[in-house]
Amino acid sequence: MNSVFFKQFLMISDIKTIIFLIALVAIIMVINRLPKEKFNFSAKVMTATFIGLILGLVIQVVAGFPHDPMKLTFVRETTLWYSLLGGGFISLIRMLVIPLVMVSIIHVIINMKEDANLGSLVKRTLTISLVMVAISVAVGLVFGILFKVGKVDEATSVITEGGRQIREVKNIVDTLKALIPSNPVEAMVNLNIVGLVIFSSIVGVAAKRMSKKYMAIVKPFFDLINAFQKIIVSMAMSIIKWMPAAVVPLLANTIAQKGVHAIAEVGKFIVILYLAVAVMFIVQMIAVAVFGMNPFTYVKKCTSLLLLAFTSRSSVGCLPVTISTLTNKLGVTESTASFVGSFGTTAGMQGCAGVFPALTIVFVTHMSGHSIDMTMFAMAVIVVAISSLGIAGIPGTATMAASVGLSGTGLAALFPLINPILAIDPIIDMPRTMLNVIGSVTNALMVDKSLGLINMDTYNDPNAGNEASSAEME
Repeated sequence: MNSVFFKQFLMISDIKTIIFLIALVAIIMVINRLPKEKFNFSAKVMTATFIGLILGLVIQVVAGFPHDPMKLTFVRETTLWYSLLGGGFISLIRMLVIPLVMVSIIHVIINMKEDANLGSLVKRTLTISLVMVAISVAVGLVFGILFKVGKVDEATSVITEGGRQIREVKNIVDTLKALIPSNPVEAMVNLNIVGLVIFSSIVGVAAKRMSKKYMAIVKPFFDLINAFQKIIVSMAMSIIKWMPAAVVPLLANTIAQKGVHAIAEVGKFIVILYLAVAVMFIVQMIAVAVFGMNPFTYVKKCTSLLLLAFTSRSSVGCLPVTISTLTNKLGVTESTASFVGSFGTTAGMQGCAGVFPALTIVFVTHMSGHSIDMTMFAMAVIVVAISSLGIAGIPGTATMAASVGLSGTGLAALFPLINPILAIDPIIDMPRTMLNVIGSVTNALMVDKSLGLINMDTYNDPNAGNEASSAEME
């Protein structure tokens, strides 16, 4: 197995690679055969998550807990093959994002009742999203200051000349201008979700307006959009049914590739981030309760969605499941679910563009030998909250959020100090993404409830959405 064919083409040149590939196939077969009576969809996803964690740790044990696991042939080969299933699943989900966003928004608008108020939906979405992300920034700052994240004796010794350079950072005006799509095709390519929402909204409003005078002419367009929406939803559900099988390699790869040593080096930052995310999650539950809804109900109904967000690390990739959960399980109207859900994949993400940038600001400030005063605190909340409007919901973009936050608070030159954190980005990206997604769900619930549109019977029904989902997945 030392030939070029096995080593470079087939990427199976170690007996341990074969063993772990057989193990993955066996695990997937077992998960798929779990009885539906005892294991519903959420239970299967939770089981897969646990197994994926164990599998990743087993790979680490067999590798001997190396400092750089990817230098080992069998780890490199195994994770590459695992990425075919895990990464392939995410690619299939993301394949639907552009048509789903555009069709859903247009579909919602052309089917709106005459007394529906699109302006109120937009205003409340913006207000609630920015308020919630500002709170998440404050939580991140408080936890960073309270637990002295980044406090060291010789701070400047960490900066190296070969450190990672800060990415290009735009001012707030350019950031907001970039959200307006000058070219809808370019917006699709760049996954400018807010831009697509704007473009789709304009198309929907124009079609709705024309239907009052020329319904006979625009009716084929209405029929096409309505049919397309049904097809896209069916495609999404057909792909989502494979989520339990994809979760195993997704989580196993994250653990296997980074290694225990890399995680231990910045262990304090990881722990504080997870704690801050947990606190922000409690804040969201309180917000839902304030709006008169049982917070435990929505947490229970969002279990499979949260596990997908945790393992996939993609807010955009979770969008089809987010919208489906909001409409089928939580009773949110299709208009609110589509608009707020799509908006939340790019703007106002409470994890990647809230808690994380706040913690990096504290980390860098402490590493440079300074402390955060009230002026710095207030500036960080404002800068990070506003800049959250332009962060794309795909893995790794929290680095851009950190760049913007550090630049806006005058710390751009110290960006290389967060290199140790960027080295274990997948580990901390999992809770960040989960917070992004549940934050989007929370925002949609509050917006819909404030508009008096949510179906509380569906929200309180423990079986709501299960039958429809099962039928789609058959």
